[in-house]
Amino acid sequence: MGACTFGTDANLSSGLDSNTTGITTFSMPGWQLALWATAYLALVLVAVTGNATVIWIILAHQRMRTVTNYFIVNLALADLCMAAFNTAFNFVYASHNIWYFGRAFCYFQNLFPITAMFVSIYSMTAIAADRYMAIVHPFHPRLSAPGTKAVIAGIWLVALALAFPQCFYSAITVDQGATKCVVAWPEDSGSKSLLQYHLVVIALIYFLPLVVMFVAYSVIGFTLWKRGVPRHQAHGANLRHLRAKKKFVKTMVLVVVTFAICWLPYHLYFILGSFQKDIYCHKFIQQVYLALFWLAMSSTMYNPIIYCSLNHRFRSGFRLAFWCCPWVTPAEEDKLELTHTPSLSMRVNRCHTKETLFLAGDAAPSEATNGQVGGPQEGGLAEP
Repeated sequence: MGACTFGTDANLSSGLDSNTTGITTFSMPGWQLALWATAYLALVLVAVTGNATVIWIILAHQRMRTVTNYFIVNLALADLCMAAFNTAFNFVYASHNIWYFGRAFCYFQNLFPITAMFVSIYSMTAIAADRYMAIVHPFHPRLSAPGTKAVIAGIWLVALALAFPQCFYSAITVDQGATKCVVAWPEDSGSKSLLQYHLVVIALIYFLPLVVMFVAYSVIGFTLWKRGVPRHQAHGANLRHLRAKKKFVKTMVLVVVTFAICWLPYHLYFILGSFQKDIYCHKFIQQVYLALFWLAMSSTMYNPIIYCSLNHRFRSGFRLAFWCCPWVTPAEEDKLELTHTPSLSMRVNRCHTKETLFLAGDAAPSEATNGQVGGPQEGGLAEP
């Protein structure tokens, strides 16, 4: 959390500070530690299970393999790894202020969280850009399969490069008999330079992409909601197609807003700590940090819940995935929802819809009916 307590850096990574020399004086009663452990364990279980299911739904069903959904897979993978490899270990470190996991994992813990958050938010940004091109500029070329893979690879490479400085200066120290995993920045770098680095990181992995997505979805929303459907087609596929696009935009806006709300207090906490370091010396700061860290990490578990709640196709996928649960009863329609291939007449109708609404290349006919996230025929990944 800070110089007086557990040692956390002024970034979002793993709650580790570069100049941690404080003595471990923060301890909790057993019942309090048990409550926090239960909350964090529930978070990890929901996030890992939910995101793994989302990945399975998309990759195991060809109809779901689309440009948009591949970015959703990338987002789910980053969230799954964040929950599995950062949440639990950082909770143990923050609770005990002792690093138990060795030097190699110390390097990993100072590299991966920034990487995963960058991948998460820029996967959302890529989805917004893909939707922007599909809806606002429908006749421009769309991303191909190789192009999509290149964008995903580029996101990971830039994320690793951004997190590398903190990983490079990671070190294991022993303070008052307690092992610490710290970021030992060079002494000649100056506190001002370090603050600038942290502010740049926060700007790149939070504020800048949120601004880009806000602008993109504002333009998309204005474009969709100002469009009308000819009166003689008001009850046909065109209207369903338009409604599906609006539902998709609402879904992704909810995903982005949830992410922004979960991470904002955590970033503000460290920005404030950069200017008021004495806040880390108060006993209550441990509880504040654990609450803010839980809120930030909880962003990894909400997306599967949102997809399942608002998307008919993902809801069918979750019923199929959890068929063994006594309270889940998958129907034959659920399987057809993920495997059924649109008929030729439906494809022709989709082309007619494009010409009428000027929304080419954006969704499949079934999307018009069910409003799934992404369409099975879009982006050249699974053309009929």
